Amino acid sequence: MKALTSCQQDALRFIREYCDENYRPPTVREVAEHFGITVKAAQDRITALRKKHYLAPSDNRSRSFRILIDIDEAEKTEPELVHVPLLGQVAAGKPLLCEDNIERYLSIPETMLGRNHEYFALKIKGNSMINAGIWDGDTALIQQCETAENGEIIVAVLDDSATLKRFFKEPSRIRLQPENPEFNPIYCQDVRIAGKLAAIFRTY
Repeated sequence: MKALTSCQQDALRFIREYCDENYRPPTVREVAEHFGITVKAAQDRITALRKKHYLAPSDNRSRSFRILIDIDEAEKTEPELVHVPLLGQVAAGKPLLCEDNIERYLSIPETMLGRNHEYFALKIKGNSMINAGIWDGDTALIQQCETAENGEIIVAVLDDSATLKRFFKEPSRIRLQPENPEFNPIYCQDVRIAGKLAAIFRTY
């Protein structure tokens, strides 16, 4: 079941209330007049409700419709959840996303994730990225990828440990830049990129 926009929820609520009072659904023009919008805008809202299977054409009246899912049920609709692995201490010699490294799974709303991408999460340890708004104890949501552009915040795997730093490719080396002047950059000739930062979660 697809979630509704606030305008679509308002339209469905009005249609339900109108049906309760008048024993028939409102016309498109009546919907438009109620919301002070054009007939086309009202028709667009009704069409969207049909496409999302909240309304259906009436069986016995032309150019009319009936409610399939009531507004009370529509407001209970929640986005689908995707289970994202949260990595704990990375085990030496093991692939980053192997079971030995997974501490537990986080349930993330599908609407927060990009299509056709895989994700994992890391618990931030230390304050090397505080000037980027990333603090010790935060949870970083990481979009899996193997390449990055200069300036992007990535998860780099070095000597079987994962570190979150800003990525810069220089003429003869790669620089992993912290966002805290108390920490020095990490320089290397090559680096394995496990993903780039997508979101930060913090509990107060």
